[in-house]
Amino acid sequence: MSSNPLQGAQFVLAAHRISQLPADQGAEVAFAGRSNAGKSSALNALTGHRGLARTSKTPGRTQQMVAFSLPPLAQGDDLPPLDVRLIDLPGYGYAKVPVDLREHWKKEIDAYLHQRRSLRGVVLIADIRHPLKEFDRMMLDFCFATALPCHLLLTKADKLSRNQAIQAMAAMRREFDAAERQATVQVFSSSAPTGVDEARAKVIELLRRPREG
Repeated sequence: MSSNPLQGAQFVLAAHRISQLPADQGAEVAFAGRSNAGKSSALNALTGHRGLARTSKTPGRTQQMVAFSLPPLAQGDDLPPLDVRLIDLPGYGYAKVPVDLREHWKKEIDAYLHQRRSLRGVVLIADIRHPLKEFDRMMLDFCFATALPCHLLLTKADKLSRNQAIQAMAAMRREFDAAERQATVQVFSSSAPTGVDEARAKVIELLRRPREG
């Protein structure tokens, strides 16, 4: 018997527009991040499904919003199991993506974040070795402004020493505290693996969280 509630994730569809996504009911968590930050590897590690999200030596393969269904999530207190999903948002920041496609995704992601009622939180993927980029900060700012929970995975931690990784995470937490931002942050590596159980628990916590507002 699996102790991983995210195991059993299955590809449902790839959507070019939010209107093509599964029905806006139940609960879902969105994964966002730059196209070379390790988003696909993180999804694969969290679900225990090596081939769920495509990984490639060429960043930017996620050109659509990809929906993955999960097994119904028990809620307790005699409530019925919750219909849950993961949504992989298009990787951003990849230079070879045509300008018109980048603009299309900017509008679609903005609409998705504003309009999707089943969205319970965002897992933001960023490479621990580099400062946050403009789009990372835009995503964080949106989450903070709309009280949407955001969990930051500082990926590729295996590329740093343990002490360097801890220092990088502490610096990010100080930055959040100074800005009075309520995001959570952790060190993560899909290959080591490091922080996979912690991140998995956070995704489950977000899925079970009632939608505010």
